Amino acid sequence: MIAPPWPHQPTVEWQICGVCNYHCSYCIQSPARRQGQPTLDQLDAMIDFFATLPDCWEIKMTGGEPFASRHFLAHLLPNLLRRTPHRVSLLTNLSAGPEAIDRFAQLTRGRLGIVSASLHLDFTDAAAFLERLRRLREVAGAGPKFVVNSVLVPDRLSALVAVAQAVTSAGFRFYPQLMKIDGGIYPYSASDRALIERIVGEWETAEAERTANFAPSYEGRRCWAGARYLVLAQDGQAWACRTAKRHGQGRLGNTLASDVALRDGPQPCPYPICPCAVPANRGMIEGISARLSAEGAPS
Repeated sequence: MIAPPWPHQPTVEWQICGVCNYHCSYCIQSPARRQGQPTLDQLDAMIDFFATLPDCWEIKMTGGEPFASRHFLAHLLPNLLRRTPHRVSLLTNLSAGPEAIDRFAQLTRGRLGIVSASLHLDFTDAAAFLERLRRLREVAGAGPKFVVNSVLVPDRLSALVAVAQAVTSAGFRFYPQLMKIDGGIYPYSASDRALIERIVGEWETAEAERTANFAPSYEGRRCWAGARYLVLAQDGQAWACRTAKRHGQGRLGNTLASDVALRDGPQPCPYPICPCAVPANRGMIEGISARLSAEGAPS
């Protein structure tokens, strides 16, 4: 594969469906948008777009829940891998059965970059979750990076302290995120913050921001969103980033109409909060070093 001529990994965050089998109370996606199953023709049009991207990109598949897509393993993945040179990554709640997990690992072997597994304690326990992740790591083989994400829900913090220890003891990286409400961060109490510091270290230090998603502000900093990073929704609409999509701004076109036009270069970020860690973790924001590493990778 050809290395990209930019200092960062160009990335598409592909929301392959709007369906999820979990209904978390803290999910920041509105119920109105947690729906939609693209047809085979629509998926092929999106893959046509990926085939036009220069060099090697990371196609990060999200949802909804990717395994809830009826075409994920049978059509989407085989065609994406056959028709493009890109690496693939995955954001999943890891609730799929062992056969589906094994099939995913087999299909993506040699092309899998990062698996970001989201642990939701309302729907599973850490032991069962980590057993599934160990299985995926075993079948996927050497190369992929694995990270466990979890939202720092206030009434779950004591349990998450133990979860963080279990995750790291199993050889995975733990990368929690602060809970978002109404476009901002939940107002944690002093006792909440003390528990969070047991997981991520001293609050809002440079080191803590490497170990958790604090949804900081990059307002005014030049960002490659829209040029070397974009969000592709299940309806084919392409957006510069998640925050832009939420505000109905930064639309780049629609892959189903074959009119997506990427920006020529970085632009100053106009937003006071960056809830998505992808651009920062991949070194796309001015003054922020890439946070991908050999032992793991934030989402």
